[in-house]
Amino acid sequence: MEKEQRDLLLKARHTMAHVLAGAVKSIFKDVKFGIGPAIDNGFYYDFDMDHVITEEDFEKIEQKMREIISQNLDMTKAVLTKEEALEKFKDQPYKVELINDLPQGSEISTYSLGDVFCDLCKGPHVENTKMLRSFAFKINRVSGAYWRGSEKNKMMQRVYVYGFLDKAELKEYLKMLEEAQRRDHRKLGKELGLFFISDYAPGMPFYMPKGVTLKNELIKYWREVHQRAGYLEIETPMAMNRRLWEVSGHWDHYKNNMYTFKVEEDDFAIKPMNCPGGMLYYKENLHSYKELPLRVAELGKVHRQEASGTLHGLFRVRCFTQDDAHIFLKKEQLESEVKNILSIVDEMYKTFNLSYHLELSTMPESHIGDIKDWQEAEEGLKNALTHIGKEYVINEGDGAFYGPKIDIHIKDAIGRTWQCGTIQLDMQLPKRFGIEYVDEDGTKKEPLMLHRVVYGSIDRFIGIITENYAGAFPTWLSPLQVMIVPISEKFLDRCKEIENSLKSNGIRTEVDERNEKLGYKLRSAISQKIPYVIIIGENEVESSTISVRRRGQSETKSYSLDEFTKEILDEINKRG
Repeated sequence: MEKEQRDLLLKARHTMAHVLAGAVKSIFKDVKFGIGPAIDNGFYYDFDMDHVITEEDFEKIEQKMREIISQNLDMTKAVLTKEEALEKFKDQPYKVELINDLPQGSEISTYSLGDVFCDLCKGPHVENTKMLRSFAFKINRVSGAYWRGSEKNKMMQRVYVYGFLDKAELKEYLKMLEEAQRRDHRKLGKELGLFFISDYAPGMPFYMPKGVTLKNELIKYWREVHQRAGYLEIETPMAMNRRLWEVSGHWDHYKNNMYTFKVEEDDFAIKPMNCPGGMLYYKENLHSYKELPLRVAELGKVHRQEASGTLHGLFRVRCFTQDDAHIFLKKEQLESEVKNILSIVDEMYKTFNLSYHLELSTMPESHIGDIKDWQEAEEGLKNALTHIGKEYVINEGDGAFYGPKIDIHIKDAIGRTWQCGTIQLDMQLPKRFGIEYVDEDGTKKEPLMLHRVVYGSIDRFIGIITENYAGAFPTWLSPLQVMIVPISEKFLDRCKEIENSLKSNGIRTEVDERNEKLGYKLRSAISQKIPYVIIIGENEVESSTISVRRRGQSETKSYSLDEFTKEILDEINKRG
């Protein structure tokens, strides 16, 4: 989508949130208003009122929204003093709280939707609701949402609405949602025996044997690519002393998301990130400029406190494995190293048939370090992307607290985007940890550092590719690659011989020994999405052949065992 279209969609969605609020105000009594932002698939608004909004109200609200749009109302901005704003919103306690929390000297602006609704808002908006006449929307759901995300505050009613520039886009999105439900990794994870999450460990996945196989294959591939690219692999402790997290800045900026505990009299924290451990690894020895760029990788398990309401299968968890790497380099190596990282991204994502786009995320409101360092870091990443020839968009204020980053958003088989990989330029941690290298002239200098991941969270990536493939993993990745089905029990011995031969070649194989009819066993193999099924009966035993049915095909093909072994191994080795 072109930038102009993205900007228009953002403005339209934001304005539609005001239209939603105006509709609710017109229909229901004594409504207290929270906030109403635009989001990726539409917009929402938070309401506090006695009436409980249900699906029966949706059509009535949507009709009122259409009526408001048809009035061709201007969106009018006004700038108020703090006293004027407090007076204007004196009957709206949530708005009063927001006004009182604004920093001294902040501009306080409102937008009025004709005389239908006035909101405390920075914008942007469309100029008039006639620009929304072709805008297509549909109320999705109502859910509870604590005011300002805190469980200590009142629960409000959040009305989510899908919103797109025209009916065709909305229809396409709703079709995608229907397909996404069919591909839901939580459902497939259970059906395929990949993982489960227990009430005894919310947000912390348990991997079953097939899930472990899948995860190990991803790790095996990751190691192969990174060893080839000159990365060293380390392992750092799961928990470290509070003093380390104070040096890194996590104790001040991330403590609420960390699990902490006491060891004797000292505070410790389970690591939410791998980077401080990587810093200690670098600091352990004196390094020469000849070693740079030094690429240090770690498959580290991290733990983060996430609100229970945000947990979602493997997509949002409390513990996960990151395919981290920390690269120590000189300033003049930045461009070539970003290029090297993106070449790994290209190779690995192509293996999974995933395309991607890049976003450059800049300094957030809560950050460490001097503005000058941030400007230099952001400029360095912009120049690297420009010289490499990669297109990107700016994502203002979404950088890490220690530096700007390039976020890598992949697109899956049904058009959804996911942020997985990232490249973060850090000019803060090297300073905070006092790390150095000996330059060519014998002087000690401070290196730059890049944080980067490709999978991101391996666990989340498993969820994404489970949905991308709808559980039908390519043969190299499939937890079970071949199922052997005897037509009757008297052919079990031959099936076992075939199983042993395939397993000896590293092919993941099982025999379906159940006393069930052939059709039942074949349907079972299809439901498990196994790439190959071998059928063994009288003809196969007498001719010393095997009948092979490939996933998605109804016909069988006759092979010698050696021919099939060679063909499937070739497919696996090519990661097909």
